[in-house]
Amino acid sequence: MNSIAMETKKKSSASPITQRTRNPNSISRPASMVLNVSFILYCVLSLIPVLLVLSVSFSDENAIALHGYRLIPESFSLAAYQYLWQDAAHIAKGYSISIFVTLVGSLLGLTVTAMFAYPLSRMDFNFRGFFSFFIFFTMIFSGGLVPWYLVYTKLFPIKDTLFALIIPNHLMNAFFVIMVRTFFQTTIHPSLIESASIDGASEMKIFRSIVLPLSLPVLATVGLFYTIGYWNDWFNSLVFINNDNLVNLQYMMYKVMRNLQYLTANAQVSGSINISSEIAKLPNETVRMAMCITGMGPIVLAFPMFQKYFIKGLTVGAIKG
Repeated sequence: MNSIAMETKKKSSASPITQRTRNPNSISRPASMVLNVSFILYCVLSLIPVLLVLSVSFSDENAIALHGYRLIPESFSLAAYQYLWQDAAHIAKGYSISIFVTLVGSLLGLTVTAMFAYPLSRMDFNFRGFFSFFIFFTMIFSGGLVPWYLVYTKLFPIKDTLFALIIPNHLMNAFFVIMVRTFFQTTIHPSLIESASIDGASEMKIFRSIVLPLSLPVLATVGLFYTIGYWNDWFNSLVFINNDNLVNLQYMMYKVMRNLQYLTANAQVSGSINISSEIAKLPNETVRMAMCITGMGPIVLAFPMFQKYFIKGLTVGAIKG
């Protein structure tokens, strides 16, 4: 008993330095301060471009031409937002189209990706190698723009429909399938699936009740990628949509920017001096920044909802101790 007491006393009297040395995951106070300062500086540097865009959107066009971009507006002006407000009905329509396409497309894309990745993660799936090669092949080779366009206009007549904004390019991404498959293989132990099968659970019930609840980090990460991809897409509207009532917000802003560039470039070609002077007064740089601020709103609000899962999902495939 005395020897046990003396040994316990020696362990409890060990110096804090010795205890820190024994812990390989401990970080010294100076190193922790350096890391915190580094991340704070990185966050500030990441916010500066956003603040600069916001500042330019509230600046006067002439002040931008004379003094350039500044974090604090040289001359405050709402001309850019007033210019966009003149087309508020169309912008609201574009917002509704973008929100609908983003929500529906992200949910469909996430569902298809998870359902394709789950069989690939099962070692007892007989055609696992074939479908793995099939999905990997699409990451290396593509049919080209013209066959891609003909498939979605001739074989699947989805032109001038909302399906044209959801299906092409974004509905399923091969990299996301491999990412989700890797998460299933490294996180969900086969014994869980085997136990559920012994209890009589079907494959769909295992997928819905066991696999999906345990895969929230990777699903949230992939869902955020799908959301950003659908929200920022303008190419599908350019290629497939001729009806102005079906274009999304990004393509609508793209058209506004191109129209402004065209008017500004041809201001001196006009025969009337009054028309040229009026065209020269149109905001150009400030409208671009105002469109950026208008378009980034929903994504900025959506990211905090995925953040806690997004950080964990980034470590998919990492070595676990």
